[in-house]
Amino acid sequence: MGVKDWQGTEHLPTTGGYLAVANHITNLDPLTFAHFLYDSSRPPRILAKASLWKVPVLKGVLVRTGMIPVHRGTAGAASSLADAVRQLESGECVAVFPEGTLTRDPDLWPMVGKTGAARLALSSGVPVIPVAQWGPQLILPQYSKRLHPFPRKKVSVHAGPPVDLSDLLDRPQDAAVLTEATERIMAAITALLEEIRGEKAPAVRYDMRKAARAQQAAAAASALAEAPAGEPDVVPAPGTVADAEHATSGLVPDVEPTGGTEPVEETGRSTRPGVEPVAGTAGTADVAEPDQPTTDEGNK
Repeated sequence: MGVKDWQGTEHLPTTGGYLAVANHITNLDPLTFAHFLYDSSRPPRILAKASLWKVPVLKGVLVRTGMIPVHRGTAGAASSLADAVRQLESGECVAVFPEGTLTRDPDLWPMVGKTGAARLALSSGVPVIPVAQWGPQLILPQYSKRLHPFPRKKVSVHAGPPVDLSDLLDRPQDAAVLTEATERIMAAITALLEEIRGEKAPAVRYDMRKAARAQQAAAAASALAEAPAGEPDVVPAPGTVADAEHATSGLVPDVEPTGGTEPVEETGRSTRPGVEPVAGTAGTADVAEPDQPTTDEGNK
């Protein structure tokens, strides 16, 4: 598939359940992620968005390796999470993509995570091993169906030490706790990816929900500006006026709890729409999820 650069395998437990969490940059990286874990530890069970089963090359592999499809937004999503917790408690390796879909960051850095992975980690109490991948996108670019195996590309997959969530295990799994756990997970993955790429990630993490709100607000503002003179103003959809103000800066943090962190100063906010401060914050939502843990665009 490529020239393998596997590192950090000493951090992968050889016995007992553990949760492996990785960044998600292409529809090919579920295979490189699974390959790394299989070669270094044992066969993983990956929670992945059901849409991956529609990709011809991937479907057969996913079925043969016992991967778990997650149908987001349905009752089946919750049952997938419950099954994953049972497998972790029985000593299995479960692998998820905390972002819940392919990253939308323009430079392919990890974006705001969803809380599915945090839910799995806090519910099971097993070690959480961060993994960063870089290189699979050179073989299968994002949203492409055409492989580019030659010339052979370097595929780096590095694991790091367990993410410390010990102080959160006995606390109620409210929004603040899940947000804090999720951000710690995403920060650990991002740090590994910075080492692989040899560069620093943006100070503000990309947030898909904020980007969508910014686009809606921009569309509403454009409609108002283009309304012919003398005709009634175009009334924006509920909430878009506030969103327009939000999008003007593109930087206002979500109002959901952020695990006790202080608000980001105005001067420290990013000018990129759809981003959220990295320090001490994390997106809410979930992994490969049930609108909780996984892989692609197809806690989790």
